[in-house]
Amino acid sequence: MCGHNNTMSIPPGKGPHQVGCTDLMVGHTVHGTFLRLYYPCQASENPQLPDWVPCREYFNGLADFMKMNRALSERIFNYLFGNCKTPAAWNASFKRDGKYPVIIFSHGLGAFRTLYSAICVELASQGFIVASVEHRCLLSHPSCDIAKPVSDNLEEVWMYYRPLKPGENEFPLRNKQVKQRADECIRALDILFDINSGKSVENVLQCDFDLSTMENSMDLCRIAIMGHSFGGATVIECLCKDVKFKCGVALDTWMFPLDEEIFPGVKQPIFFINSEKFQWIGNIIRMKKLDSAIFPRKMITIKGTVHQSFPDFTFLTGNWIGRLMKLKGEIDPHIALDLSNKATLAFLQRHLNMDRDFNQWDPLIDGKDDNLIPGTNITIPQSSV
Repeated sequence: MCGHNNTMSIPPGKGPHQVGCTDLMVGHTVHGTFLRLYYPCQASENPQLPDWVPCREYFNGLADFMKMNRALSERIFNYLFGNCKTPAAWNASFKRDGKYPVIIFSHGLGAFRTLYSAICVELASQGFIVASVEHRCLLSHPSCDIAKPVSDNLEEVWMYYRPLKPGENEFPLRNKQVKQRADECIRALDILFDINSGKSVENVLQCDFDLSTMENSMDLCRIAIMGHSFGGATVIECLCKDVKFKCGVALDTWMFPLDEEIFPGVKQPIFFINSEKFQWIGNIIRMKKLDSAIFPRKMITIKGTVHQSFPDFTFLTGNWIGRLMKLKGEIDPHIALDLSNKATLAFLQRHLNMDRDFNQWDPLIDGKDDNLIPGTNITIPQSSV
């Protein structure tokens, strides 16, 4: 629930599993890894729910990204979101139940690891282990009320979103960034491999969660990469860099950071799930350049959605503020994200060869629903095809 309006909250998972979460930081150099881990957990009474925004410094990062005054925006954000909770039990005991497939999640530019909890919690409730990576593009090494560094020798350093300098060419910066992001996702996956194999992994943060309980609990033949916006570009980069990712789900992808020369190297299935209001001809043309007669490529568009229909903001603002700040579209956000999640689960079952009942939502992959458009709503000039 949120402080300003108790009717607004991030929806809990709909699957059969209760969901827990913890933060994991391994190493504290430029090659360190920081992520929020969502996982099926054992049921407990009165679980502690973590703050949705872990520390106030994140409000400064959002303000810089949205080109807003920091002092003013911090008060606004604190009023709107200061008391919001993530619908997952903090440091809850891991639930052993066979082997869970794994998803690495990559956030958008100006975002951070906790902003997509509705998606990540739903996937964990359906029996996935989800690692939502915190990318260094925005900020790094935060310690918060619920996660303090183990060592007093560690210094907390915040790296805020960096806008372009006047006259700076954007592509080299963003291309370097997307490659760095992919490396961060691959390092996160390497850490999950270590945890699964029983290696001792030191969490720099003081957390009560016992990582050793996850030993031999991950199905590391079934790994997917998923992300939103810049995170969607990170999905494509990851698929090219590491074949351990068996498929990718790219939410309203911003294609600009990618070098098209890598496209022929992407041989895993890709699912583009787009909003109705964000996409444009040039961006869709670049998605279409990944089309293949051999490797599965799917695309759907959710009617009445905006670019921010995928992060949690869409559930935490009323219609007036949500529309004003373009955090909400015309469709009920619960319906929109439900369609996105169900289509994602059906796609993952198909391409990770899972024995589940997610194939009941197979028609959504082809855009068969009143609120979906097969492919795109953007008309592409014939000369561009």
